[in-house]
Amino acid sequence: MRGNGRLLSIGLLLLASPLAAAPPAPPPDPAKEARLAWFREAKYGLFIHWGLYAIPAGEWKGKPVPGIGEWIMYRARIPVREYEGLAKQWNPVRFDAEAWVRLAQDAGMKYIVITSKHHDGFALFGSKASPWNVVDATPFKRDVLKELAAACAKAGLPLASTTRSPGLARAERAGNEWDFGPDDEKDFDRYLREKAEPQVRELLTGYGPVALVWFGHPAAE
Repeated sequence: MRGNGRLLSIGLLLLASPLAAAPPAPPPDPAKEARLAWFREAKYGLFIHWGLYAIPAGEWKGKPVPGIGEWIMYRARIPVREYEGLAKQWNPVRFDAEAWVRLAQDAGMKYIVITSKHHDGFALFGSKASPWNVVDATPFKRDVLKELAAACAKAGLPLASTTRSPGLARAERAGNEWDFGPDDEKDFDRYLREKAEPQVRELLTGYGPVALVWFGHPAAE
């Protein structure tokens, strides 16, 4: 019992000692703070979730699928070949980027974020890194992000992009174990080099000033 008491006393001393305390937070980076100043001041913005999942709109083969709509492929265990068929239906001819920007400004919003690539790996911009995009895979054949970037630039509204890595519907196959093997057998390094990094580079170099980029989690929940 005495030995246990000594161990307990030592443990309490260690917990109370400076050695066990969390390390102090690093001082703020002035350059980073300057870059983020506009975002902290803006406070109110528009976050657009849009993609192929807007077509089924939470239902698959006449049955509702629980959960948020952009996760429908994962939650309904939709085979890749079936899900890819949605691209052939994607033709939002009434899309008007300038109308979207006016709506945001009329509501007092100070910036726009859009899902340039979401959970299913489908890109709303023309990409040389993958044909799984709005220009190459759909009858729409228009670069949604390019039109929105131009409208935002015209109105002086900052634009931000999101990119989810790696997505469910193409070579990376993250989270898709109903069509493919477990994730620990997949080559995510190859995905990172051949698709994720090139697409981030495309977003940062082909669409004018990008206010910020949101990165999603690396695999399906």
